[in-house]
Amino acid sequence: MRHVIALDVGGTGMKAALVGADGALLHQARRPTGRERGPDAVVAGILGFADELRAHGIRRLGEPASAAGVAVPGIVDESEGTAVYAANLGWRDVPLRALLTERLGGVPVALGHDVRTGGLAEGRIGAGRGADRFLFVPLGTGIAGAIGIDGRVEAGAHGFAGEIGHIVVRPGGAPCPCGQRGCLERYASAAAVSEAWAAACGDAGADAADCATAVESGDTRARQVWQEAVDALADGLVTALTLLDPRTLIIGGGLAEAGETLFTPLREAVRRRVTFQKLPSLVPAALGDTAGCLGAGLLAWDLIDTTDPAEVTA
Repeated sequence: MRHVIALDVGGTGMKAALVGADGALLHQARRPTGRERGPDAVVAGILGFADELRAHGIRRLGEPASAAGVAVPGIVDESEGTAVYAANLGWRDVPLRALLTERLGGVPVALGHDVRTGGLAEGRIGAGRGADRFLFVPLGTGIAGAIGIDGRVEAGAHGFAGEIGHIVVRPGGAPCPCGQRGCLERYASAAAVSEAWAAACGDAGADAADCATAVESGDTRARQVWQEAVDALADGLVTALTLLDPRTLIIGGGLAEAGETLFTPLREAVRRRVTFQKLPSLVPAALGDTAGCLGAGLLAWDLIDTTDPAEVTA
């Protein structure tokens, strides 16, 4: 059965699948990234995992994979197939596409940025399906973005397109590791909400999920922390929609798991801020933590162009 390899490499874990031409997940697997062993060991782990997936395909499906797609974090040169830099993995200028192509016996390999790859999946087969223009914004430890245009995701001239987390929403505010002050992700990421709520409630172990629960129970301190995050997020999103005019705005990541506790006030906050702009649909992501892996599969199928990627379903 014809299939491709899909790999989503994260800071702590790797998700993988063998994906059929109709989008069926023929095999799924997960394992730790092993970053504590150093960048060389991480690369070796990726190559070994991909080789195991290739062997599984031969053994169970009767033939090797036709292509492979890999999503990785950090700075990615997709055209050159190079993982340029990832702070959480410790690597620099890794020719990952070439290494994987050699390891997998010469099959074509696509390398993508994790957020843009997840955005590709959300746009084609997830919450943005059918939208010609969308913006995918996952709210996790940080905040990133993927700009979707007619079934593809725009990387930008230098691979930095979509970095909405570093829009300055509070000038002169909290310092950000990027070198600026007042960046969106310092106020509206899951990590930022966790930090603010832990300080407000006096429990160092409290996190954003605890804050959302406290909001639902009517805690006034939690509501203040939550509203400050929502207001900052709305400011950043309105800046983005002013520039990009998306038809659909997809919010994902850990903070989005709060459901309407987030989406109801966020929709209202965005609505209050727009003037001449056209208000987009603001919806939760649909694919959860499988988006990166599904997107990597789409990248792989795009390489061999044997099926219409828009028809691939989750």
